[in-house]
Amino acid sequence: MDAAELKRLQTPLKEAYRDDAARALITLRARGSVDDEAIACKVETGRAVAVAGLHPATGGTGLQLCSGDMLLEALVACAGVTLKAVATALEFRLGGCTVEAEGDLDFRGTLGVVKDAPVGFRAIRLSFDLDTDEPQDRIDTLLKLTERYCVVFQTLNVRPDLSVNAEVRRKIARM
Repeated sequence: MDAAELKRLQTPLKEAYRDDAARALITLRARGSVDDEAIACKVETGRAVAVAGLHPATGGTGLQLCSGDMLLEALVACAGVTLKAVATALEFRLGGCTVEAEGDLDFRGTLGVVKDAPVGFRAIRLSFDLDTDEPQDRIDTLLKLTERYCVVFQTLNVRPDLSVNAEVRRKIARM
C-alpha cells in the first residue's frame, strides 16, 4: 500500500469522524473463560483460542502463554502497524523494521511476598531497528508520530479509567 491508497482509505473515515464524533467511538471487546482444570484462562482471539497460564516465575510450567508476554506482544503489534502506517503516510523510505518490547517485572509483588513490591511492569522499553537511509529529523518524526498514534503505547502511557465488576450466578447442585 502506498500513501495515496492509505489516504484514499482513511479520508472518508476522518471526515465522518469530524462530522460526527460519536461515530469514532468504538468499543473493542476481549473474552475468555477460566479453565475448569488448570490455573489458566482461554482467550478467544478471533483466529484461535489462546490459553494463558501462570508464568514459570509464579509456579507455571511455561507451556501456556504468559499474559505479560501477551501485553508486550500487543504493544509490538500495535507499534509495528502504527509505524508502518505513519511511514506510508509520510512516504518514508523503509526497507524493513524489527520491533521489540521488553519489560521488567518483580514477581515478589505478584506473589504477595512483600507489600511494597509493585505488581506489574516497572519499566517497558520499546525499540525499532529501522532499515532506512532517511535523515535523522525524518526518523525522529516517524518515531514521534508512532508513539503519538499507537493505541497500546498510549493506553500504557496515559492510564485509562479502569473498573472491575462481577455478575454472580449461583448454581444450585442437584442431588
